Amino acid sequence: MRYFGGVEGGATHSRLVICDESGESVGSTSGLGTNHWGIGIAECARRIADMVERAKEEANIPKDTPLTSLGLSLSGCEQEATNRELEQELRTTFPNLSNSYAVSSDTMGSMFTASSIGGMVLISGTGSNCLLRNSDGSTYNCGGWGNFLGDEGSAWYISHRAVKVVFDDMDNFVKSPAPVDKTWSLIKEHFSIETRYDMLPHCYAKFDKPFFANLCKKLAQNAEQGDQLALGLFREAGVHLARMIASLLPNVHKDLVESGDLSVVCVGSVWSSWDLLQEAFNKEISKQSIDYNLKLVRITKSSAYGACYLGADNANFDLPRNYADNFTVLHTVEPCKINGQNGIAKETFKC
Repeated sequence: MRYFGGVEGGATHSRLVICDESGESVGSTSGLGTNHWGIGIAECARRIADMVERAKEEANIPKDTPLTSLGLSLSGCEQEATNRELEQELRTTFPNLSNSYAVSSDTMGSMFTASSIGGMVLISGTGSNCLLRNSDGSTYNCGGWGNFLGDEGSAWYISHRAVKVVFDDMDNFVKSPAPVDKTWSLIKEHFSIETRYDMLPHCYAKFDKPFFANLCKKLAQNAEQGDQLALGLFREAGVHLARMIASLLPNVHKDLVESGDLSVVCVGSVWSSWDLLQEAFNKEISKQSIDYNLKLVRITKSSAYGACYLGADNANFDLPRNYADNFTVLHTVEPCKINGQNGIAKETFKC
């Protein structure tokens, strides 16, 4: 019996699945973050090996039996040179881990969990990133530059914007278009602070991006309760996410949309607030003129499965898979709506 592994690796946590030759999961586990830019190549490899060994134990696979393939779909693995460095570290330090490897970014695992031919992935979690992959293997990217250079439409960006709008309003630098009192109370509660000066350590010496981004969950609750400032922040995020998709549409090959659909795999916690994003998203995407459906889907299985598929393909093994079981449709934008016939959304939040 041959076994195939796949890892979904984020900056804060990771998941691993091992499938047998029938494509069924026989073992799974979770672990710490595996973004090598934050922890280094050696520690990243160690964490991956640890997860594989724990999942092998669950699956009753002997420790000295290597996986046939291991697909790694990890945050931070966008460059071929460092991907090869990670593979070499795994082969050298853990020679019995796997016979072959396929290392790629976290967007690829999400995409191949939902489709075998490619499509688009739009990540909006702690950070944001958008990737298009055509069926010929060509890829195009928008975003993914981190909180210093991007992350628009992400939980980090929404949270940071909330703090910035409140500070600017209190400074009388740029007045907020909506009352800031509820948002300021939320910021004080989340960061356990009393004054704006208490916020400075969280922006510098004690900066913790995932913790900062978690403010977004509480802002979503405020928005659901009708707070206009929070609603405006999510409308702004909806516009940003639509623009990321729009930026890549000119690069979509015709054979990718022969079915009449372009699948956009929506990954990350911000998509759980789709009702707060939808109206502004639709208004912004309506500026595009295309002749196929945009089908926004959410995967129902860990993207570790997509990583597993990529690894098996790299090992030239046709691992059985049923994509219809791996996702649900979140929203479909039809051509007639994309060409400007959808309803008018609320004004985008601006400062």
